[in-house]
Amino acid sequence: MSKVNGISSTTNKGGSLDLVARAHAEMIKSGFLPDFEPAVVQELQSMINKDRKPQQSAKDLRSLLWSSIDNPDSKDLDQVEYCQRLEDGNVRTMVAIADVDSFVTKGSATDKHAYSNTTSVYTGVITYPMLPDQLSFNLTSLVANEDRDAIIIDFVVDTKGDIIKSDVYTGTIRNHAKLDYKTVGAWLTAGGKAPEQISSVSGLAEQILLQSEVKQLIYKKRQEQGSLYLTTIEAIPITVKGEVLDLELVEDNPARDLIENLMVVSNIAVSHSLEENKIPSIRRIVKTPERWDKIVKVAATHGEILPAQPDAKALAMFLLKRKEADPERFPDLSLTIVKLLGRGEYVVEIPGQKDAGHFALAVRDYTHATAPNRRYPDLIMQRLVKSVIAKQAQPYKFDELNKIAAHCTEREDAAKKVERTMQKVAAAVLLSKHLGEIYQGIVTGVTDGGTYIRIFKPPVEGKIVEGAQGLDVGDKIKVKLVSTDPEQAFIDFAYIKS
Repeated sequence: MSKVNGISSTTNKGGSLDLVARAHAEMIKSGFLPDFEPAVVQELQSMINKDRKPQQSAKDLRSLLWSSIDNPDSKDLDQVEYCQRLEDGNVRTMVAIADVDSFVTKGSATDKHAYSNTTSVYTGVITYPMLPDQLSFNLTSLVANEDRDAIIIDFVVDTKGDIIKSDVYTGTIRNHAKLDYKTVGAWLTAGGKAPEQISSVSGLAEQILLQSEVKQLIYKKRQEQGSLYLTTIEAIPITVKGEVLDLELVEDNPARDLIENLMVVSNIAVSHSLEENKIPSIRRIVKTPERWDKIVKVAATHGEILPAQPDAKALAMFLLKRKEADPERFPDLSLTIVKLLGRGEYVVEIPGQKDAGHFALAVRDYTHATAPNRRYPDLIMQRLVKSVIAKQAQPYKFDELNKIAAHCTEREDAAKKVERTMQKVAAAVLLSKHLGEIYQGIVTGVTDGGTYIRIFKPPVEGKIVEGAQGLDVGDKIKVKLVSTDPEQAFIDFAYIKS
């Protein structure tokens, strides 16, 4: 690099990188099957021609005002929701989960592919679905204005946010409105007249407001129990024909919170149902953090004292205080805590033997059962639940479940790595067009390997390769973009002293 006014001139490598090809290569490198095998394609045709008949034992719930809330471009709709206020003031809440198992049967070619990948992988430039689009976008999706079989998770929330009753059974439903997080979230935040996609359906505005009320009750109870509030920054590439045009920040909003809280309760209800029927099942756990001492030290740097022994409630209170005191830096604190908490994993729970629980959610008996189009553990849980409802033999032995749980944990970690890599690659491609420009940012890390910064817009992290001496985490500074290498996912900055 040559230097101009003490700062290196800009360089750019790989600006014309084929992002889709790179994503495909990254999938293969990480052991995924990015393409569906011929046997799956052949099997799919028979599913398309399959005569769809409602299950005889299913309750007819099509007249209820079900609706879905998801990303605007989502087509693989796994769940819809409905609430009803009872005479005693409590609220009956129902979550319907897409019946994927009726099409993707155990041991089929499609099931074997789903087991291999265990999850849909979202690279930002292209999505690699766990199931073929013709299934997850149509046959096994709770698409609007179509009758669909579903697993119904039915629970009652009292005025204190406690779940006083729950049941799981099969039903036939109809999604009356496909809503999205951004539109619903903006309305719940601002209030006033409901947007057209809600107001066009009679009674839907009142229904969404009731769901939001239930969410508030559940969320308050979760806070009391010590559920952690964590916000990390996620930037999704906006691409057109393989070209990165921008990075869009995925932000929390009331609609996302609504769905998250209803899904937490639904997942616990499924776990309890299997526990009551003495059925081994897959649980989702985050163990009590082994690096609690480091978390205590992090809190101390902010003037807070945490107990010497792991305490979810104390950590939750600390995080809420930091969110209020310094919202701009809170995502970076959240990321630090997430890393110190350790990864989530899937384990098999034997009835009567309590699992390690989910430390971040401050709950036990937690599973993943609400996204069977996108996650394999959810499909396994669906098969277990359906066998209980139908009073049939369990489809999996204990050793099978153990193998599946371990494989799903390993593949989930690999999927996250692919997604992170491609987000960095896309960011490097985008910034390759802006070499030499000046950005505001915040220092996010100082290690032996270098000093790192997150610029505010676009929300991208890179390395400070010049002038980093003396900088510390939390410093707000100006930097100049001096180099990008999309192939290696490198973004380099030079510090500009005021």
